[in-house]
Amino acid sequence: RPILVECMTFRMRGHEEASGTKYVPQELFDEWFKKDPINNYEAWLLRMGVLSIAKRDEIRAGIKAGIEEDIRHAFEEPEPVPVKAMEEGDVYAPMSDGVAPIAQEPEMAGAEKRMIDAIQEGLAQSMERHAGLVLMGQDIAEYGGAFKITDGFLERFGKERVRNTPLCESAIVGAAFGLSIKGMKAMMEMQFADFVSEGMTQICNNLAKSHYRWGQNADVVIRMPTGAGVGAGPFHSQSNEMWFVKTPGLKVVYPSNPYDAKGLLMAAFDDPNPVMFFEHKAMYRSISGPVPSEPYSIPFGKARVVREAEATRYDSPISLSVITYGMGVHWATELAEGMANRSMAHGGPIDIEIIDLRTLVPLDLDTIVASVKKTGKAVVLHEDTLIGGFGGELSALINEHCFDHLDAPIVRVASWDTPVPFAIPLEKGFLPKGRLWEAVERLAAY
Repeated sequence: RPILVECMTFRMRGHEEASGTKYVPQELFDEWFKKDPINNYEAWLLRMGVLSIAKRDEIRAGIKAGIEEDIRHAFEEPEPVPVKAMEEGDVYAPMSDGVAPIAQEPEMAGAEKRMIDAIQEGLAQSMERHAGLVLMGQDIAEYGGAFKITDGFLERFGKERVRNTPLCESAIVGAAFGLSIKGMKAMMEMQFADFVSEGMTQICNNLAKSHYRWGQNADVVIRMPTGAGVGAGPFHSQSNEMWFVKTPGLKVVYPSNPYDAKGLLMAAFDDPNPVMFFEHKAMYRSISGPVPSEPYSIPFGKARVVREAEATRYDSPISLSVITYGMGVHWATELAEGMANRSMAHGGPIDIEIIDLRTLVPLDLDTIVASVKKTGKAVVLHEDTLIGGFGGELSALINEHCFDHLDAPIVRVASWDTPVPFAIPLEKGFLPKGRLWEAVERLAAY
C-alpha cells in the first residue's frame, strides 16, 4: 500500500541567489540546523559503527570528484549553434511505429450519431486499442462525467483505468504526465474548459516543454468541453483555445462534427504528444452525422473543404472564402445555404467556400492559401473574442502568403471583447453569428 510521509522542514536560504534571509531570526536558523537530517543521519551512522570516518571521507571525495568531472565535461561541450529546423524538430516527439494501424479518413458513412456518441465511441475504441490508457477526471467513473461521455466505462474497463479524481486540475494533469513518464497513456477530462486555468503550469510548463527540454514525451490528451450558446455564463462558456495555440509543444484540435470528432480523438491517442482536444458543448446533442463504426483516425494538420466555391475571383458570381472551425462551420454553412432566399445589397449572389480547419496546431496553411488565392476574398470566423483570437494569426498568414491575390481586406468576425454574458439575449448578441451576414455582404461588395 502507498505510504504518505509528511515532513515538517525549513528553508535555510532563499530559493535563488538574490533572495535574502535577513528577515529570519538567527536563533531560528540555529534551532533548525540542529535538526538537519543529513548531518544527524551521518552522526548516527558513525555512532552506531556502521560508517567509519575514513569511509565517510572516501564517499565525500567520490561525490566531489564526480561533480567536478561532470562540470569539466559540461565546459568542454562546444557552444550550441541555433538551427531553426533542429530546434523546432525537438518540440514534438515523433510518431511511434509501435501503434497498430487503423483506417485513415474513411468515407463519411455509417449510422447517424450525435457528437457526444461519436466521442464516446472513439474513446471506448481507443481504450480497447491501448491497454495502457487511463482515464481521469472529476466524477467520470460511477457518474459518467458531467456530460455522461464516460457513462458505463467503469463497468466496461474497470476502476484501475477509469478513475475519479479530487477537484484539483493541476494534480490531475501532473498525474497524467507521471503516467506518460512511466510509458502509459492518459486522458484527462476537464469538466469545463474554463477550469483549465487551474492546471496551466502543468500543461504549459511541463507537458508542453518536456520533449524539447529532455526528450520526454507527454502522452496526454486533455478533453476540453468548451463554448457558449448554452446559457452557462462567463465561467462555463469561454473559448480559450488560444491560450494553448501559442504554447509550443501542444497540439490543438477542434472538431466541428461527429465524424471528425471520433477520427481526430483516435488520432490524438495515437499521437505521443500532449493534445488539447476541444469539444463544443452545444454540439454534443444537437449535431448528428454519419460515423463509421470501425476504428479510424483523421490526420492532424489536414483541413476539410466543407463547401467548395464554383466561381473564382475572376468569375461571376462573386466568391469568397470563410476560414473557420468549431461552431463557426455550422454558422457559415447555414449562411451559405440560406443565401438563395435573401437578396444581396450589391444585387448579385455570393459563392462561399468554407474551410474547416479541424486542427489549429498543426495548421493546414496550404488549404487556406489555395482557397484564398482562388476566391480573392477571405472572412476569418471564430467564436473566441476578437482581440487575441486565432483570426488575427490567420489574417497575418493570409496576408503574408496571399497578398498579391487579395481583392479586399481580410475581414475578421468574432465574439465581442467581453466575458460571456449569462442572460440569453446578451449572449446571443455577444456571439458573432448575427454579424456574419453583414460581414460577408460588406466584403462581397468591396
